[in-house]
Amino acid sequence: MNSQNKIIYKNKEYHCPVEVVIDLISGKWKSEAMWLVRDQPKRFGEIKRALTGISSKVLTEQLRELEESGLIIRDSYPEIPPRVEYSLSDQGRSLWPILEQMYDWGLKYLDSNSND
Repeated sequence: MNSQNKIIYKNKEYHCPVEVVIDLISGKWKSEAMWLVRDQPKRFGEIKRALTGISSKVLTEQLRELEESGLIIRDSYPEIPPRVEYSLSDQGRSLWPILEQMYDWGLKYLDSNSND
């Protein structure tokens, strides 16, 4: 961090490292896509079917951004028809405990606020 408490990362300015994390996993579908590939690789179609309401274009964009940030890995297999699978990278797995805590916190929050 520089003297003005700013972080410059990939041509973006952040004021706190938490902003970097939020930026990496923000988007309606990114954390859900990561959740789906947490245990084993999934094909594009499997992810799309599990994420009700997402278009192929948006899913492609979200997966591409996760791949560019190093959180997931895209493996292509030279088969006919072509097969592509997505899985968590080492960096994605290192983020996993945080996502699990967010999941648990969300459950508790929903439970404690379900009467509103």
